[in-house]
Amino acid sequence: MDIESFREYCLSLEGVAEKTPFGKFAARFDSVLVFYVCGHMFCMVDINDFTSATVKGKPEKIAELHETRTACTNHRNMSPKYWIQLNFGGDIPDPEILSLVQQSYEIVKAKYSAKKS
Repeated sequence: MDIESFREYCLSLEGVAEKTPFGKFAARFDSVLVFYVCGHMFCMVDINDFTSATVKGKPEKIAELHETRTACTNHRNMSPKYWIQLNFGGDIPDPEILSLVQQSYEIVKAKYSAKKS
């Protein structure tokens, strides 16, 4: 998988926007691309170092992934209870990574679209 196909997949999900919001904290974070639905993050990747994606998940799914996959780690700046880093090229096939991205999208969309109603 490459950054362009990953980006196209994320943007194909309904109502998704992308931003690089972290550069204001430090220039080294300018390359962190974040995908949003309903104005809230559901996925992020580093476009200069496309080696992983960080997605939101349900705590029980995150625990299961940590137990069964070596390519799943905690992101250094996100809550390990709700966010997981999926390292590319490991024991998570690309279709499963895309499925986890979609699950993250659905979790965030369900939570925040309900609040707008």
